[in-house]
Amino acid sequence: MTPARLPFLFLALLLPVSLPATDWPQWRGPARDGSAPAFRAPAAWTPASLRPAWSVPVGEGHASPVVVGDRVHVFSREGEQEVLRCLKLADGHELWKEAYLAPYEMTFVARKHGKGPKATPVVAGGRVFALGIAGHLSAWEAATGRVLWRKDFAGEFKATAPEFGAAASPLVEGEVVIAHVGGKDRGALTAFDTATGAVRWRWDGDGPGYASPVIATLGGVRQLITQTQRRCVALNPADGRLLWELPFTTAYEQNSVTPLVVDELVVFGGVGKPTFAVEVVRGQPKVRWEAREISLYMSTPVLAGPRLYGMTDKTRGALFSLDARSGAVLWRGEGRLGENASLTDLGGVLLVLTTGGELSVQVPAGDELRAVARYPVSTKPVWASPAVACQRILIKDFDTLTAHAVEG
Repeated sequence: MTPARLPFLFLALLLPVSLPATDWPQWRGPARDGSAPAFRAPAAWTPASLRPAWSVPVGEGHASPVVVGDRVHVFSREGEQEVLRCLKLADGHELWKEAYLAPYEMTFVARKHGKGPKATPVVAGGRVFALGIAGHLSAWEAATGRVLWRKDFAGEFKATAPEFGAAASPLVEGEVVIAHVGGKDRGALTAFDTATGAVRWRWDGDGPGYASPVIATLGGVRQLITQTQRRCVALNPADGRLLWELPFTTAYEQNSVTPLVVDELVVFGGVGKPTFAVEVVRGQPKVRWEAREISLYMSTPVLAGPRLYGMTDKTRGALFSLDARSGAVLWRGEGRLGENASLTDLGGVLLVLTTGGELSVQVPAGDELRAVARYPVSTKPVWASPAVACQRILIKDFDTLTAHAVEG
């Protein structure tokens, strides 16, 4: 049963922060899995539970905001420049801004998405790293915005970004930042020294996809796992050595779902393809289950207890739940939810943010999800995932960043 839409009161009130800041430093949060374990949910979600604290124009793009301490970093486009801003989490006040020239032409079929960057920055060790839509990789000093190094890869590859623009969010592992650079048919997963940008290792076995890599330990072996243009791969993050791979090609080569690790399984998916889980046995990947009726476009599932929750692209967008160990489809909701949805696990409560600008609070009810509140948060398209930190939900729509205060 779908509850009636709740009214949303746009009250310009700034709630006091009652918890220490819990960082959201990268794509999909602290563990890169869409979970916000330190979030304190309200006892009941009412119109007053979610209040816009501040809202500022920041430029267009799909990159999600990131939060470390009392600062927010947001990566976007203004005209022909890509821009990194640093804002105060408390009130949205701009502390610094750095921009560089980054002309870019979208392919025709992707023009509705705009020319803004798609990859989310990562903050680590006092530095911010971001990959622009045309393939510029930059490092800034987080406190001041001073540019530490920047690379554009012109001349190294025939194209410096895949067909729909670079979208794979960089990942920091120890003293290197790892990014898949280059373009269609020719690219390299590359580890760069965080301080200098010097190349530590590179794997050039495939062009980049649009999925973001994750780090996991499987069978006692630490692994960098991602989708590339035509494969699912795992590399040794220390030296870039290929550990295993599987062929995986979606229509228009748009692999864009971030792998999700569930114990010793890795869950993969893609548009028009079954969602499936791989177990690595004696160094070789074995498919343990497939959910043929669940395919994924760009929405990556989350794990909550023994279930995977996500949005399939079938029936024009529908929520679903799967048994994480067997892949059995437990439930699929009504369709027409939209083109994409970002799911965030708040610990017993799921946030679902759709491209249509609606944020719903979903509570597991058996195998199903039940919406207990719905908040219209934007009249513009929302492709970026939210950032959840310090009792704030930060939502970036087409060109504006809004911080919503949550009364815990």
